This record gives sequence, C-alpha cells and structure tokens, in this order.
Amino acid sequence: MTTNHTRPKVIILGGGFGGLAAAKKLGKLPVDVTLIDRQNHHLFQPLLYQVATAGLSAPEIASPLRKVLMKYGNIKVILDECVDVKLDDQKVVLRDTGEADYDYLIVAVGARNNYFGNDHYEAFAPGLKSLDDARRMRENVLLAYEEAERATDPEAIKKLTRIVVVGGGATGVELAGAFAELTKVVMATDFKQLDASTSEIILLEVADRILGAFDPKLSASAKKQLEDLGVEVRLNQKINDIQREKVMLEGETLEAANIVWGAGVVGSPLLNKLDVPLDRANRVSVEPDLSLPGYPNVFAIGDIVNLTDPKGQRVPGVSPAAMQMGRHVVKLIAADLKTGKVAAPAERKPFVYFDKGSMATIGRSRAVAQVKGLKFGGFLAWFAWLAVHLIFLIDFRNRIAVLLQWFYSYINFKRGARIITGMDRTFRVRNEKATPSSRIEYYI
Repeated sequence: MTTNHTRPKVIILGGGFGGLAAAKKLGKLPVDVTLIDRQNHHLFQPLLYQVATAGLSAPEIASPLRKVLMKYGNIKVILDECVDVKLDDQKVVLRDTGEADYDYLIVAVGARNNYFGNDHYEAFAPGLKSLDDARRMRENVLLAYEEAERATDPEAIKKLTRIVVVGGGATGVELAGAFAELTKVVMATDFKQLDASTSEIILLEVADRILGAFDPKLSASAKKQLEDLGVEVRLNQKINDIQREKVMLEGETLEAANIVWGAGVVGSPLLNKLDVPLDRANRVSVEPDLSLPGYPNVFAIGDIVNLTDPKGQRVPGVSPAAMQMGRHVVKLIAADLKTGKVAAPAERKPFVYFDKGSMATIGRSRAVAQVKGLKFGGFLAWFAWLAVHLIFLIDFRNRIAVLLQWFYSYINFKRGARIITGMDRTFRVRNEKATPSSRIEYYI
C-alpha cells in the first residue's frame, strides 16, 4: 500500500446506513477516517414517511453524525459534497473543501428518486429522500386541507383533499396507508366545515400487483388492507404525463393538490464520474468483494450497487444489505492492514447477503412481512415491524421518543406533528415555474 503517512487514510462518502456501519467498525482500526456527507445527520430513512405524514417529528428519526461517532478518536466528519473522484490519483474533490487524498475509498452516496427519463415530473410529484422532502410534503398536505376548510366549490374541495401516490413499492404503500389514516381519521376531527373523512387517497402502480418484491399472497393482503383504510389501489396504470396538480393516465386525468412520487430510485449522479460500468438504474457493477473494477482499494456499498452474490441472491437496495456491505468492506481493509498490501479481488472473500426478511407497514395494526419462509400480515406483522425499527434506530434517545409517540398515537389515534412552520399566511402559493429545486414556494 502506497502512503506518505504512518496510518492509512480512509474516506467514506455518505453517512447513511452503509457508511455509518463502516465508520463504526473502522473506528476500532489503526486508520484515519474522514466521513463526508452533505447533511450533518444520519437519517433513519425507513421512518421518513412518518415525518411526511405527521406521525413523527424530524429529530426523532435523525441523529447528528458527530454525536454518533464522537467516541471514535480517529474519525472526523466533514460537511461537504463530493463533486468528483480521481481514481488514478486517489483523490476526491469536494465542493467547498477542495481535494482530499485517500488510501481506501468507500462510496456510499445513496440513490435519488428515479423518474425514468421524465425528470420534469419532479417539480410536480416530489419524492421522499430527505428531511426537507418530508417537511415539504407534510406541510403541502396540511396547507391543502387548510385551504379546503375555507373553500366552497365542491370540485375545488375534492381536488384539495385528493392525494395521488405514484408507485406501489414499500414507500408508496406506506405513504398511501399513512395518508389515509391522517386524513380520513385524524384530520376528520380537526376541521369544522370540511369533512376530511371523504378524502381520496389513490395509489397508482404500473404492474399487476403492489409490493412486487413480496410473495403474491402478501401483495394481495397489502392491497386489501389498504382498501380497508379507504385507499383506492389502481393496478396496471401507465402514466402519460404529470403536470402541476394533474396526473395524465390512459383516457383519464386525475386532478390532485398533492401528487407524491414513490416509484423507484436511481444511483447518485456522482457515480457517472467514476468511469466504471453502470446499469440502467445508474448502479455500480462491482466485483464480488464490492470493489470497483480495476480499483481494489475503492468500494461501493448500499443501494448504488448492482450485485448478485455467490448464492445467486440479487442484493436488494435496503438498509440491512447496506450495513452488511459496510461491515464486509472493513473486514477486507483489516485483512489488508495485516499483510501491508492491498489484496486483489480474487484473493478476498466475496460479499454474501444474509436476508433477514422484508416488511412493509400499511397503517395502524396493518403490515405484511416475510421472514425466513414465514409470511404473515396484520397485527403480528405490524408489531414485528414496530420492534425491528425501534431496535435499529441509531440513538437510544430517539428510540424512547419514537416509542412514546407511537404509544400515544396508538391509544388516542392522534398524530402530534401536524405543525406548519415558517409561514405568516396559512395558504399555499404555487410556483408557476416550478423546478426540481423549488417544487413549491411558500411566501413567508
């Protein structure tokens, strides 16, 4: 290993599940670690939809990266964005800090929403990848209902209280179920003039079933559970176009004040700078050990990876897989430290994914789960989902706060985060020339 300093330098790009798992393990090795992220916090993304639907507040699902890693003296955190990677020179280029050199690089930059070549959809159908996304989504829904409370035209009220969710994967299903509970049950008691119980929540899926990664019986169970909540589930729906407050389908146009995108993800644009093979979803085709082809000291982990492991399992873009990848990479680095050289991919153990099962929550006492051959739904699946997500929350304080909030919501069927902030006027102002960076503008 070529280095001009006494201890190898490891740079981690991204403080998500994979990057943080790697950092914690590297904190115990004789290396100097720099974790670089555009945000100063780790986000527990599986619960992000609950912030968007007023079930939880932002601090309950996020923890400052410096706090999480403070006990590791060999790790520093930099708030910055990587804009380029010079693989041959072993340097990363940061937007504000400049260049930084490394001996090992772990790329864990995560994915963004995939609009399948229709990027103009993003201005009118925002996705859910960050706390800012969740806050905007929540506030836009709440503001629409505030406007509906004052409206007198039935058609306007119908449009204001209709939410269209695009995509029947886990994110879309969770959002649709949570929005149904928020509007039809919780908010139904909030307003005096508006009958929020008549809200329309429509879930659009292009395939012939929702939750395509699950067993077909669980997909059918999830569909029924959503419909029991009042969600209209539409299958085999091809979208022709999305414009401001309009979804164009075959032979029909749905008008809705809120359109939400949950139809898949695509790898970060940074991956295009790596000059390595990428698939159609912009994911990196890595070596079996997770290293980049031709660069055994550079690894990609998380949902930016396209990999089938030695058991023939397609590694999914989920948080357990990202954490397992992070820990696997650190084991390889630790082995290199013992030999004093960077091993070739063929000499290393390949990554093997341990599938712990899949879960998707639909609403209060409603969920589906498949774990080691077991397939079940309803209250038992919901309770298992609850327990698993509490266990994997990074911060103990967050676990207590989330548990108390969930207990309160379950007993009283209330959601406490129905707050609109930063506004002088409680009505929406739509941006006529919306862009992805300014989907909705509020005048304050």
